[in-house]
Amino acid sequence: MSLKVLISGGGTGGHIFPAIAIANTIKKTHPDAQILFVGANGKMEMEKVPAAGYEIIGLNITGIQRKLSLSNLAFPFRLIGSLIKARAIIKTFKPSVVVGVGGFASGPVLRMATWMKIPALIQEQNSFAGITNRWVASSVQRVCVAYDHMDKFFPKDVILKTGNPVRENVVQIEGKKQSALAKWNFTDAKPILLVVGGSLGARSINQALAGDIQRLIDAGMQVMWQTGKLFADEAKVLREKHKGDPVVITEFIYEMDLAYAMADMVVSRAGAIAVSELTIVGKPTILVPFPYAAEDHQTMNAMALVNTDAAIHVADKVAALELVDEVLKLNNDRTTGDRLKDNMRAHALPNAAEEIAAEVVKIARA
Repeated sequence: MSLKVLISGGGTGGHIFPAIAIANTIKKTHPDAQILFVGANGKMEMEKVPAAGYEIIGLNITGIQRKLSLSNLAFPFRLIGSLIKARAIIKTFKPSVVVGVGGFASGPVLRMATWMKIPALIQEQNSFAGITNRWVASSVQRVCVAYDHMDKFFPKDVILKTGNPVRENVVQIEGKKQSALAKWNFTDAKPILLVVGGSLGARSINQALAGDIQRLIDAGMQVMWQTGKLFADEAKVLREKHKGDPVVITEFIYEMDLAYAMADMVVSRAGAIAVSELTIVGKPTILVPFPYAAEDHQTMNAMALVNTDAAIHVADKVAALELVDEVLKLNNDRTTGDRLKDNMRAHALPNAAEEIAAEVVKIARA
């Protein structure tokens, strides 16, 4: 009987890209496997998953608002409707195993799968477990995690530390530095700072750079700065202002492998997948966590590295005052940079997709 895998969840790239990586790895080892995704209508998985070549079905499910909201009154009805639809999907597709990656759609699908005695696995990306995964963890066969001490959220006997699946092409940086330098007209003679804040951009990081980038230029640094689309108007003005300077200011970096390959140090948010990529590429990094992420999980992700001397932390609220100072300090201290790089690489778990895929197959065959 062929392997049939139902993968549920999404909402953000941090959930979707690991899910697709797991699916791709399963297809490599089991080409005849049938894979179906379940997501939340209106969320980015409904676009990204079909673009990756997989079928997806949407549920009319949203999260509970953390502030008082009329939409919360409709949540129980949406949840019940999603549970009913999830049951119908499972009965029709008849999966060998169900995988949950977190996000709105994951809860109803995993809950219904466990009620129907379908083997199930959770992949938790963050160091502070999401509410959906905590809700169903006691009923699944395996929880794959990326951080230590996750037994405060999940039963100890089902935890397996695998790391987070990352996009292979992004972290394969060997031998790419010279082509990266040529692409963006940088030189190997001066240090390069890579600044990334996600596709929308990180407001605090952008404001810190906008106000102080001249200090970096004056210190002999080159800057590759992804501003995100919400900073596009300001970025246009800054590009004009710094024309001729060793600075590339762009809304989005499509060739992240090249950007990582040439970077001497990185400033980044602390989303789970960004952190996992950074541990694999092994760059001295300053993390500025987004403080409004659910349960402040980005700060937790950052501190898991900071507490092992693998990264530097700058709080979002003080980034405008302290970020550029920290960059200049790190640029002038090669010993600290080398230590951060070594300690960062000690956290790397580059085979996460393979390990999780193998566990999915093992559970399905049990």
